[in-house]
Amino acid sequence: RIDWISNIIVVVSPENIETMKSIIEKYGHKRVMVVQGGITRHRSIFNGLKVLAEDELSNHLLQKPEVVIIHDAVRPFVEEDILSKVVMAAKEHGAAGAIRPLVSTVIASAADGSLDHSLERARYRASEMPQAFLFDIIYEAYQKCTDYDLDYGTECLHLALKYCETNAKLVEGTADLWKVTYRRDLYAAESIIKDRLSQQVCVITDLKEAVAQVGFLLHESLKSRVKVEAISTSLSKNDSHLQNTLSGQCYNFVCINDKNCAIQETQQLVDLLEKSNIPLLCPVVLILVHLDISENISFSIGMEEIIRIKEFAGEVKKKNILVYGLLIQYK
Repeated sequence: RIDWISNIIVVVSPENIETMKSIIEKYGHKRVMVVQGGITRHRSIFNGLKVLAEDELSNHLLQKPEVVIIHDAVRPFVEEDILSKVVMAAKEHGAAGAIRPLVSTVIASAADGSLDHSLERARYRASEMPQAFLFDIIYEAYQKCTDYDLDYGTECLHLALKYCETNAKLVEGTADLWKVTYRRDLYAAESIIKDRLSQQVCVITDLKEAVAQVGFLLHESLKSRVKVEAISTSLSKNDSHLQNTLSGQCYNFVCINDKNCAIQETQQLVDLLEKSNIPLLCPVVLILVHLDISENISFSIGMEEIIRIKEFAGEVKKKNILVYGLLIQYK
């Protein structure tokens, strides 16, 4: 999703390599290479760096980068903005890392288990990821570090300072950089994902005045609560605006129409969603709003439309697309 990152090296424990490769294949990830990790954090990072630096290990499709970002998979909510900030800071200073304020006071205990001393919390920060480095600096640091560093160290910025005399620039990170450490954190992570997916909706209408007016009113009523993208188009045409919205990973769509054969156009939207691979990652919600503005309103016609939508919804649910139908009849 971040096109200026040229390659992604995923360092994985030996027993999970095949699982990771299957995930990459299933979700169609590009620019990703899996590398076997070591027995410690630093040894794993070093293995990943070697792939970019050493000819006998590197894939010929990879080139040694000017800047490398190191990030933890247990911090899944990293945004492009913080990645950009640490990269730009690393280009200027040689190394950079995200930090956050300490939320608890750090204390040291004595040998007998009693309090020895505590740190003044205002003077210290929690080191977070992502961190970025000029590649030559961090690679040299890992080449120079001792076995003790590789086995017991945890801080990459410290290696750059210790072995390359590079003072890292510290960049204030966001609250979402916390680690998924305990089982309870998985529930918090799920809530964050659901909340983010619900913050954007795309309203699609055709070009008819009555339908477009309903779409406009819906846009006006929603825009104070969520980000709304409104598009008036014919799904039978190749609309670049709609394509851009799909590539932007919107997961919620409201399609408003007054056609009796609306399922056909909806199928075209489903096809576009499938091609974008968005439903592979999270469920897509698709709400079909059918306006019946004919003079001769028949409830039986409405029921037929509802049955068709229900059958259609059952089929596309298998593709991780959740379809709901709303029939509005009025004169």
